[in-house]
Amino acid sequence: MPDRIRLDGRVAVVTGAAGVIGIATMQLLAKRGAHIVAVDRKPRELQAAIRDLPGSARPLAITADVTREEEVAEYVRAAVDTFGTIDVFYNNAGIEGDIAPITRYSLETFRRVLDVNVVRVFLGLKHVLPVMLKRNKGSIINTASIAGLIGSPDIAAYSASKHAVIGLTKSAALECSQTGVRVNCVCPGLIDSRMLSAIIDGRNPGNATVPTDKVAERIPARRLGQASEVASIVAFLASDEASYVSGSAYTVDGGRTAA
Repeated sequence: MPDRIRLDGRVAVVTGAAGVIGIATMQLLAKRGAHIVAVDRKPRELQAAIRDLPGSARPLAITADVTREEEVAEYVRAAVDTFGTIDVFYNNAGIEGDIAPITRYSLETFRRVLDVNVVRVFLGLKHVLPVMLKRNKGSIINTASIAGLIGSPDIAAYSASKHAVIGLTKSAALECSQTGVRVNCVCPGLIDSRMLSAIIDGRNPGNATVPTDKVAERIPARRLGQASEVASIVAFLASDEASYVSGSAYTVDGGRTAA
């Protein structure tokens, strides 16, 4: 059966490219024919992340701090200068912040989480949308979280930031509703990743590592999700198969928010 979700020749910008979800998404987008612009603030990890991409992806690695407007504008400019346009924007970079109750949460860290998780989404939208609107075509996918749909203890800053990402997504989608530009977000659940490990360890200080099966007991599917499963939804939303989808928040959580 032919693969209908093709992205041949399309230019995809991925932020947070050195993270597990960023890597899995770049690999799948490249497999489906996209050219890749990989953005991350860690140059060594970024080079490692693009190492295994096929030559057909023509990978362009750009080191940037996504909370600084001039650096966001620069990676957008570099993508357009190199490839002529941006067709797909996976606005993915993010951090979990400290794992602590609100009463012990520092204001400095709270602001840092909002800066990385919310301001970077806003800046990405601000600078990529004009490129897409000029051609009346494009797909933007922001990374939110199921923490943007439900509350969760000890990660109030992260949860607040992801609620904001969903709000930004819906607002941007409405602003683009009469154009050919679509804006959606993905809401990963408990994905096997460094971030999940950090949250689990932060909630269990001084204890031995919590077994995966104990964590999975909270998930109807009884297992952790994989980065590749998030990437599959991103690739779908990036494609013409999702041509009538905008303003949506897609959960990838093994039924966690349905329980």
